[in-house]
Amino acid sequence: MSPRRSLNKRRAFPRILGSERAYLADMLRAETTGGLVLVGAAVIALIWANSPWQDAYHHLRDAQLGPLTVEAWASDGALTLFFYLAGVELKREFTVGTLSRFSEGVVPIAAALAGMVMPALIFVTINLTVADGKPHGWAVPTATDIAFALAVLAIVGSSLPSALRAFLLTLAVVDDFGAILVIAAVFSKGLHLVALLVAVALIVAFYALQRFRVRSPLLYVPLVLAAWWFMHESGIHATIAGVALGLATRVLPDEGEKASPAERVEHRLRPWSAGVAVPLFALFAAGVTLSGSALREMLTDPVAIGVVAGLLAGKTIGVFGGAWVTTRFTRAELNADLSWRDVGAVSVLAGIGFTVALLIAQLAFAGDVAQIERAKAAVLIASLLAALIASVLLFRRNRVYAD
Repeated sequence: MSPRRSLNKRRAFPRILGSERAYLADMLRAETTGGLVLVGAAVIALIWANSPWQDAYHHLRDAQLGPLTVEAWASDGALTLFFYLAGVELKREFTVGTLSRFSEGVVPIAAALAGMVMPALIFVTINLTVADGKPHGWAVPTATDIAFALAVLAIVGSSLPSALRAFLLTLAVVDDFGAILVIAAVFSKGLHLVALLVAVALIVAFYALQRFRVRSPLLYVPLVLAAWWFMHESGIHATIAGVALGLATRVLPDEGEKASPAERVEHRLRPWSAGVAVPLFALFAAGVTLSGSALREMLTDPVAIGVVAGLLAGKTIGVFGGAWVTTRFTRAELNADLSWRDVGAVSVLAGIGFTVALLIAQLAFAGDVAQIERAKAAVLIASLLAALIASVLLFRRNRVYAD
């Protein structure tokens, strides 16, 4: 082929450059866009897994790619980026955010804790009352999906007070932290001490580089990849490495520094998390079969019933009740810009348990494919119902503030 013809040949996937790339990245940083991409990936997975081409979906998901399957790369690998940014967000909240001021954070913190305990209690109660119950899956309905919930709030709540978003964000950050602890403490199997010590040493080295203000990616990239791999090999879920590295990232800028490392890396990685990592996980995690027989089995499956009841009723009762009890029996007060109806709407919104709930379902019922499918289907149904009900409630509250 001549040089002229080579130059004139069109690319199948053109490179995105300059302002177009910046615009795309900014779009993916937006909460609404990230949530819609996540939902889109889940819808594609559901359609594909219930189509005549479902065998191709399952073959791709279970295909071995190096040391892990494609599904494992998505849940243990891609999702680590999401957990890294969650770790950065958590450290920022504890350092300069709402959680650094106990008086401002106590109400959403109490709401988040109660919003994890109540779904677990409901799930365990349901599964202990039947012979074939599986109470060890109690953690599935305890997690709120921060990306999905914030996207719904942004779409239907344009006139809602900013304090409501702050309340939901604080609640979701604490909820994420609780889910991280559950994953680390409950779903670690066959602990390998040497690999864990190596992972910890690498994370400490990452922290030291941050302290010495080293900025070269040539040092950080291999260090991060090695820390992830050794954490995976230790028996602790690999996403915990992402959280630990996020917590080790410096969030306060030095004097004369325009942005801290946390701000810089979050600005660069947020589009990759929202546009690639989390949707990729959803694509391979949300593909459950929703045939008539599968749905009938769900109606009598205590795990599915417990998940739906936990996310819809447990989250609502726990979040709202935790906030109300804290303000009723302590000196803490609800933000003056909010009403209890606002909190009630957000309590329902907290029942969206998408990303982390799907991950915990895989971990809690590892080896039982049919049960994983039913648990995932229950998470999807409960999350959809929570999103729809919360949207109606938030839309009504939005009209009140808009008038």
